[in-house]
Amino acid sequence: MKSDSVTVPVRNRRPIRHRAPIVALATAMLLVGSVHPALPQAVNLVVVDVASVAAGYRASKLIGKAVVNDKNEKIGSLDDLVVGQEHVLFAILQVGGFLGVGGHLVATPYTSLTLEDAGSKIVLPGASKDALKKLPEFKYGA
Repeated sequence: MKSDSVTVPVRNRRPIRHRAPIVALATAMLLVGSVHPALPQAVNLVVVDVASVAAGYRASKLIGKAVVNDKNEKIGSLDDLVVGQEHVLFAILQVGGFLGVGGHLVATPYTSLTLEDAGSKIVLPGASKDALKKLPEFKYGA
């Protein structure tokens, strides 16, 4: 009796142990592509007026300076400048305390400040220590 089955020769069939490195490499390539975002395609450079920028105020020179109100009363000191997630600049003021200890930190928009005398005087018009202490306390994130 004849059998209806046909035997087909299998060529180039590698054992599984030889295919494992290829599968691992392909998987790694897929994972690397999904973990790392694509590199930026192009950067748009903007020409700025460097003389105008140089006439500005350096953050490193402002931090630690006293902040006064429009009555020239010291109301705190500039602890830091923070760029918000939407590219808005905030001034972090320390109110009360001594040498950075026991103070109350508050955040105010940088645009609320007035810089006078080439940045040697920082003014927050209309503010008082008591009013600033009533603002929510600012705490630095990670």
